[in-house]
Amino acid sequence: MDLGIKGKRALITGGSRGLGRQSALALANEGVDVAICARGQERLDATVGELLDIGVKAVGYSLDMGDPDAPGEAVSRVKADLGDPDIVVNNVGGSMGTSDVVNSSLEDFGMVIDLNLWSAIRLMKLTLPGMQERDWGRIINISSIYGREAGGTAPYMVAKAAMIALSKHAALSSAPTGVTVNSVAPGSILFPGGTWERFQEINTPEFVDEFVARNLPMGKFGWPEPVGATVAFLASKHADLITGACINVDGGQSHNLF
Repeated sequence: MDLGIKGKRALITGGSRGLGRQSALALANEGVDVAICARGQERLDATVGELLDIGVKAVGYSLDMGDPDAPGEAVSRVKADLGDPDIVVNNVGGSMGTSDVVNSSLEDFGMVIDLNLWSAIRLMKLTLPGMQERDWGRIINISSIYGREAGGTAPYMVAKAAMIALSKHAALSSAPTGVTVNSVAPGSILFPGGTWERFQEINTPEFVDEFVARNLPMGKFGWPEPVGATVAFLASKHADLITGACINVDGGQSHNLF
């Protein structure tokens, strides 16, 4: 299927590994020029190399998206290097070692919300107006099934639930302009350096097996490729009528009916 986005330009946060990397690769395979942001230079350079090997233009920026100035720098640099971004994927995030309401400090809440939510808000405010003026654009926010139902730490659940609400509101206000805004809610996705790899490392095989049997209907952790494919489809010309949606990519893990 031709997704109809060849020659478009994408900006992806947290794009050097895991879900961000796979989203970048999926878009690049459709002919999209890609800019990625991440904190680790070595991994960033490696992923940019993979994207260039596909045959598209690709650049990487070493930025901490929890820094209030980072989204503005990212947008300025991508405009100079590739042009105005047509597709924005807000993927950067994490629970950052936080806990429940009582045991997570106010600083913990602020740290997690800054990284997961405020970075996305800042980036959307910088890129949505241009998309609306051009009558086309795609915002895809990577949330979590733990933004839809119980699971994870309190700050993380709050941030990811807010991201889904933000996406819905922005979708409604952007609907007349040809810009779509959607969120994707992955389940427990295993990839090198990710949360679930660490989960396997710090727990016994028996505990991990019990978690899988209790929580993952497919009998295994998820993997990044289906998330990347979902992002690419939502960015495509075939997804013109999909906006304000939150799409689970979780192998049936979540319990929410909606």
